[in-house]
Amino acid sequence: ASTVAIKPGEYIRNVPIVLSGVIKVLRINENGEELFLYYIGHGESCAESLAKCIRDKPSNIKAVIDEDVELLAIPAEKVKEWFSKYGSWQQYVLKMLDLRYDEIIHTIDNIAFKKVDSRLIDYLLIKSNVIQSKEMIITHQEIATELATSREVVSRLLKTLEQEGKVKLFRNKIEIISLV
Repeated sequence: ASTVAIKPGEYIRNVPIVLSGVIKVLRINENGEELFLYYIGHGESCAESLAKCIRDKPSNIKAVIDEDVELLAIPAEKVKEWFSKYGSWQQYVLKMLDLRYDEIIHTIDNIAFKKVDSRLIDYLLIKSNVIQSKEMIITHQEIATELATSREVVSRLLKTLEQEGKVKLFRNKIEIISLV
């Protein structure tokens, strides 16, 4: 956990398929600010890795191991070879591109059209679903960074959710009670 798997500007040498654990994909702007894009969970891969690997271009994203991960690393040359050779691999790649495109559109919609409180709830639900647990080890600052807002805003909103009985807050841990 917490290991940076890929940074912007690096070439993809191996494409991951996650067998267990979670990888978090972020976009970094010119000031070093990060924006959460999506998670890669069991049986999934990274659309950016697949696309950039096939086209032999450097990455635009930062990928961080969020939960200890076991993965299958497919060498770049095999990704390209299999894409033209095997229809089932081509379908898998297209499925991952479609899935990630939908997730990125969802992220853009959240930023453009939702208030931070709704974005926070959505983020907690997505993270809970990906890690398959109602308890998550995470700091308010980490959430704020991923939602592109301040820690103070996240802390205030989490405290409100706790007062409403929707979450329980602990030091570096959040337990979801009911966010539906």
